Amino acid sequence: MTTNYVDTFITASPDCPLDHGRPPPRPGSVARLQYDLISARPYAMTSDDLLFEIHAARAGVADAEREAARAAFEAKARACLRASPLVKQFGWGVHHDARSRIALYGRETDAYRDLLERADVKVVAGMRSRR
Repeated sequence: MTTNYVDTFITASPDCPLDHGRPPPRPGSVARLQYDLISARPYAMTSDDLLFEIHAARAGVADAEREAARAAFEAKARACLRASPLVKQFGWGVHHDARSRIALYGRETDAYRDLLERADVKVVAGMRSRR
């Protein structure tokens, strides 16, 4: 089961409290791990890659076990980046390019606004924190 999108921009959630992208402050949190991995290497990994890397790091998956662990991890359904704390709480949008590679854009940036207007990019909102 994949969490990857193609040519899609996930906007910050409608109820996100921030009007700008802010790095998550708590080291080691899922939000901070996601932020660090994506911002260090924009468009280098897919959301599936990102979610597995965080799972492997937190679960202490050994290098020799990574292939089997990835297969087991991908066999289970999980939330996509629409449910990420980055879009729900910290003001980030996530762009998935034509190869499903991801990058972050803060709500305050021109690039964020440009992605909202592009005809070749599907726009979907991040999930709300509250109903």
